[in-house]
Amino acid sequence: MIGKLKGVVDSLHEDHLILDVHGVGYVVACSTRTLQNLPRVGEAAVLAIETQVREDAIRLFGFLSDSERDWFRLLQSVQGVGAKVALAILSILSPDELTSAIALQDKTAVSRAPGVGPKLAARIVAELKDKAGAFGTVDPQAMVLAGGGAPVGSSAAQEAISALVNLGYGRPQAATAVAASLKALGEGAETSALIRRGLKELATA
Repeated sequence: MIGKLKGVVDSLHEDHLILDVHGVGYVVACSTRTLQNLPRVGEAAVLAIETQVREDAIRLFGFLSDSERDWFRLLQSVQGVGAKVALAILSILSPDELTSAIALQDKTAVSRAPGVGPKLAARIVAELKDKAGAFGTVDPQAMVLAGGGAPVGSSAAQEAISALVNLGYGRPQAATAVAASLKALGEGAETSALIRRGLKELATA
């Protein structure tokens, strides 16, 4: 089984790359996020590899980090999630973002992935909730805000979350963005500033 490949990027494609390892070209499927963050053609790259052996094929899946590969494996433990859906989820959520989404039960964030409907998203966050902690930590303030709790002086934060929810974002997703905004702007930030900063956080997520 192949666990890691180190070589030169030979070519990049919509859903895979060809990695030249000492003259042998390996076809490696990747998430869109991974492909976008790979070195350019002709440059060296190192990928964590998941090898899947089927009766009719051997497929290689590549990741820039072990945590991304771990999430790829874990996602497929949920009924209805295969390699294609797992890569789709990892294309729109980084490992840290996925950890937060699962911990905060943010079905909306997970359902943004192509091929993931509301029912499947609900199953994913429900079945993996107890396992998310092994893959990272979640901002405690985001947990409080997502649950509707409000520390003293955080009315502006709650108003900002409500505004983002009204714009179509899920409450856990909005809470995470506002929690990050509070860290950047300070606890005394006004609602409008938190909304503007929150939208920037969501745009780069």
